[in-house]
Amino acid sequence: MPISFAVRGDYIQLDQLLKAANLVDSGGAAHAAVEAGQVKVDGKVETRKRAKLRPGQRVSFGGNEIRLSAEAS
Repeated sequence: MPISFAVRGDYIQLDQLLKAANLVDSGGAAHAAVEAGQVKVDGKVETRKRAKLRPGQRVSFGGNEIRLSAEAS
């Protein structure tokens, strides 16, 4: 079951998203997962720790999928 995550503002950084969605315990763990090629954005491995993610994108990590949406105003 995909996790829905509402983005506040224009974007969220990949490392911040992994922490905010409780998929990692720390920023260091998020960085390590990205560096190890364990995170995919829209089906492609993402190696930029601070990649700017926007509503409509999908992130896959550790068997979880996060679908980004715009925060309701």
